Amino acid sequence: MKRHITFIFTVIFLSLQYSAAQDNTSYIQCEDTCSHIHGIDLSHYQGEVFWENVGANSKMAYVYLKATEGSTHIDKTYERNIELAHRYGLKVGSYHFFRPKTDLVKQLENFMSQCRPGDQDLIPMIDIESTGGLGTDEFCDSLFKFIGLVEKAYRQKPLLYTYTNFYNKHLKGKIDDYKLMIAQYSDEEPQLADDRDYTMWQYTAKGRINGINTYVDKSRFMGRHSMREIRFKHF
Repeated sequence: MKRHITFIFTVIFLSLQYSAAQDNTSYIQCEDTCSHIHGIDLSHYQGEVFWENVGANSKMAYVYLKATEGSTHIDKTYERNIELAHRYGLKVGSYHFFRPKTDLVKQLENFMSQCRPGDQDLIPMIDIESTGGLGTDEFCDSLFKFIGLVEKAYRQKPLLYTYTNFYNKHLKGKIDDYKLMIAQYSDEEPQLADDRDYTMWQYTAKGRINGINTYVDKSRFMGRHSMREIRFKHF
């Protein structure tokens, strides 16, 4: 009986060791093996962030923080995160999650209530992930009007964030004048259907960083692109 119990515990121990090894392997991210400029984006989903660790012990150079969504939602961690991210040395930008069926002026007002020019190191970013049930033409009409409002308000073109498949289906060839951050969680770099250049690649939604207790989105600049291209212009 004792031998049987010992055998069972040995199997359990080895299984746990194997699982831990597999998890540690998954922590090896792009920034561990390349020299690109890397960063993260955060919202309340990451909970409390220990910025002193993020700033001192990671290779992250920038962070995009969720400021707002739609016409009324304000991310509850935004104010704290932007203050501490600056304090511990990261370049900071802010993003708005776009809702295509929601009043555009109210969305802009909501974003501007949080994304104050004096706090920004990087150009505003618009998070584009949903058509809201609209057809492509109607969705694009709403999106382009909102982009125009943001551009006029901040006097510079925003960075546009979307997924490879979403871009290929709805935005291909329509936003050539804007810098893109493309999300694709794979080992392969994104390939857009129109072969256009993009500035940044969000390559994982399961990144790990000392100071953040949850998974975090990580991104990096592509090829010749650098952070100076998305610096916020203070007029």
